[in-house]
Amino acid sequence: MPIYIADLEERARDILPRSAWMFLKNGAYPEMTLRDNRDAFQRYKLRPRCLRRDVTARDLTATVLGRQVSLPFGIAPTGINKLIHPDGEIATAKAAETMGALYILSTSASIPMEDVATSSPNGMKWFQLYVMAAQDATEALIHRAENAGYRALVVTVDTPILGRREIELRQQFFLPDDIRMCHFEKPDASGERNLNTSVAAFNQGLTWQDLKWMKKVTKLPLILKGIMTAEDAQLAAESGIAAIIVSNHGARQLDGVPATIDVLPEIVRAVDGRCEIYFDGGITHGSDIFKALALGAQMVFVGKGILYGLACGGQQGVEKALSILRDELSNTMALMGCSSIKHIEKDMVIHQSLLPKL
Repeated sequence: MPIYIADLEERARDILPRSAWMFLKNGAYPEMTLRDNRDAFQRYKLRPRCLRRDVTARDLTATVLGRQVSLPFGIAPTGINKLIHPDGEIATAKAAETMGALYILSTSASIPMEDVATSSPNGMKWFQLYVMAAQDATEALIHRAENAGYRALVVTVDTPILGRREIELRQQFFLPDDIRMCHFEKPDASGERNLNTSVAAFNQGLTWQDLKWMKKVTKLPLILKGIMTAEDAQLAAESGIAAIIVSNHGARQLDGVPATIDVLPEIVRAVDGRCEIYFDGGITHGSDIFKALALGAQMVFVGKGILYGLACGGQQGVEKALSILRDELSNTMALMGCSSIKHIEKDMVIHQSLLPKL
C-alpha cells in the first residue's frame, strides 16, 4: 500500500513503458533545475508554533478567484494523460471532482475538453491555453473552453519553443497510433502525434499585446503560467491579469533557472496583492505545500505526483495521490499549530541561510 508520493513514483516506473516513463520524468538537459526544484524545499525550514490553537480539526478549504475549493492544492496541466493510463484526462478530472480539487486541463490533452467537462460536471476546472500562431485557432479554443464550462484560462507564456529534452534529442518521439493531442489542428494525424510538429503551431511572437487582444475576446479570468521574475510579475499585475502561476514548467523548458520556491518570495513582494499568486514545481510532500503557502502562494499545483498516481490506478490512483498530499498537509498544519489555511504565516518558514549560527 503506497503511503508516500515516492511509493507511487517507484510503482509507476515499474508499470510504464520506458518511452512513457522518460516522457514523464524528463527535464530540460542537463536537468540541473529538475533536481533543484525538489532539493530547494530542503533549504526552507519550518518554525512550529505551539499551544496557540486547538488543532483537533483542520480546515483545508481555500478560495481562488472568489470561489471556494476543498483543498489549497490542485492538479497542474499535464499533457497526453492517455500515455500514462488508458482513461487519461477523464480519470484525472473525475478524481479531482471526487476530492474537491481544482483541475487544469492542458491544451495537449489526449481527450477533448468537452468530454472531460461532461465526465466531471461538478468539478472546478480551468483550461490551460497554448496561444497558437493562427489567431482564429486560439479564439476557437477559447470559445470551446467557455462553452464547456471551464472557469478560467491559464495562458502558458514560457513555451515559444520546446526546451531541449533528452527524449526529443536522442529519438524522434511519436505517440502511439491510438493516442493524439486532440486540440491541435493538423492536416494529418502524424502532426497530432509529434511534439515538435505540434509546438510549431505555437505563437512564437507572443507579447503583452496579445494578452490585451485575449481579454477582449473572453470574459474568463486570465492566469499567466510560467512567471519566474519580479519584473514580469509586476507587468502582469499592472496589465490586469487575474493571477499568475510561478512556474518553470516542471524544469522542462530552460535549464539553469532557479527552483520555483526560491523565486516565490520576491514575486510575492513585487505583486503586493495586486493579483493572486499560485505555485508549482517540485511538490512531493504535504510539507512542501505548506512551505509554498507560507511563502505567499494562494494555491499550489501538483503535476508529476498526480501522474504517478494515474499510472498506478487511473482515477483511484489519482485520488490516492491527492489523499496522500492532503493527509500530509493536514498533519503538518497540526504540528505547526494551524487549524486553518488562514493560520499559515510567512514567519513559519525560514531559509536555512537565516538560521542562527551556533
